[in-house]
Amino acid sequence: MTAIDPLDPAGVDDMLGADEKAVRDSVRRLCAELIDPYVATWFEDGDLPSVREIATEFGKLGLLGMHLEGYGCAGMSAVDYGLACMELEASDSGIRSLVSVQGSLAMFAIRRHGSEEQRREWLPRMATGEAIGCFGLTEPDHGSDPGSMRTRARRDGSDWILDGRKMWITNGLVADVAVVWANTEEGIRGFVVPTTAPGFSAPVMKHKLSLRASITSELVLDGVRLPADAAFPEVRGLRGPLSCLNEARYGIVWGAMGAARSAFAAALEYAGQREQFGRPIAGFQLTQAKLARMATELTNGRLLALHLGRRKDAGAVRPHEISMGKLNNVAKALDICRTARTILGANGVSLEYPVIRHMTNLESVLTYEGTEEVHLLTLGRALTGQNAFH
Repeated sequence: MTAIDPLDPAGVDDMLGADEKAVRDSVRRLCAELIDPYVATWFEDGDLPSVREIATEFGKLGLLGMHLEGYGCAGMSAVDYGLACMELEASDSGIRSLVSVQGSLAMFAIRRHGSEEQRREWLPRMATGEAIGCFGLTEPDHGSDPGSMRTRARRDGSDWILDGRKMWITNGLVADVAVVWANTEEGIRGFVVPTTAPGFSAPVMKHKLSLRASITSELVLDGVRLPADAAFPEVRGLRGPLSCLNEARYGIVWGAMGAARSAFAAALEYAGQREQFGRPIAGFQLTQAKLARMATELTNGRLLALHLGRRKDAGAVRPHEISMGKLNNVAKALDICRTARTILGANGVSLEYPVIRHMTNLESVLTYEGTEEVHLLTLGRALTGQNAFH
C-alpha cells in the first residue's frame, strides 16, 4: 500500500492550489514560532501577555483583515482566509478569535458599513496591527436576541451620547477602537468608538475556564459623547451586525477543524507510543475504531469548509449554509477532542498535551457567533420557510 498522510487520509490537500498551500504553510510556520511554544502557559495563566506583539507579527504576514480589499488589507480569497483560520485555531481558539474579531468583525464592519473617513482613519492601522479593534454586540441579558439590546445612543445637538454595557468582548481591554451597536430612535445603529473616549472602560472578565489565552472584557459606556460622524452612515437594524457575524462564523467553520486536527494528531501520536498489555494501544481494535471515526469526521468537516469557501469566493454562499457549517464542524470538533481525551487517558487532562485546552475552548466556540439552537433554527427556517424564532 502507498503510504498516506494520517492527518489527510482522503487527500483533501490535493484540492488546494499551490498559492493556497503557501498561505496555509506560512501561517503554520508563524504559529509554530510565535504561539505554540507558549500557548499552554498563557492558557494556564489565563492571559495573553504578548497580544500587541502577536498582532504586529500577524499584521506583517497580512493576516489582519486579509480577506478585505483596499486600505492596506491583503485582499485574499475566502479559502485563503479559511486556511489561515484553521492553522490559527490549531494553535488555539483564542488566537484565531484575536484575528477573527479584528478582521471579520471590527474591520469588516468598518469596511462594509463605515464612511470613507472611518475607513481611512482605522483600517490601515488595523491591518498592520498598530491598532486593535473589538466588537460590542452581546449584552449581559441579550445574547441570541440582539434586537432587544439595552445599550442606547441618543442625540445631543449634533453629538451622540452612548450608555450601556456589552459582555464577552474579545480584545476589549487592549482595543484602540470599538465597533458598538446601540438602539436609537432610528433603530439599531453602529458606532466607531475610540477607547480613549471619556466614559468608556473595558474591565477584564475573570474566572474563565475556556478561551483562557484570550483577553475578554466587558465594555462599559457611561455617557460616552461622540461626534455625529462616529455613526455608520447608512446601515440600520440588525442587518448591520448580523452581516459581520456571518463573516466570523465562516472563519469558525474552518477554525474548528484546526482544533480538531491538533487533538487528533496528539491522540494518534500518543496511541503509537503508549504501551499497555505489551504493545502500543494503537494496535487495539477499539483504539483504531476511535481513530478511524475521528479521521472520517475531520475529513468531512474540512471538505464542508472548503466547499463553503469555494462558494463564498464565487459569491454564492448563503447565511444558512454557513450556519450549517458552524453547527456541524464545531460539534464534530468537540466530539473529536473528547474522543482524543479518552485515548490519552489521564494525560488527556494535562496541559502537556493540547487536547483538554482545545476541548474547553470549543465549549465557548460552540456558543459564540450563534448558539447551536440559533443555527438549527436558521437552517430550519431555510428548509421549511417557517420562522420558529418567534
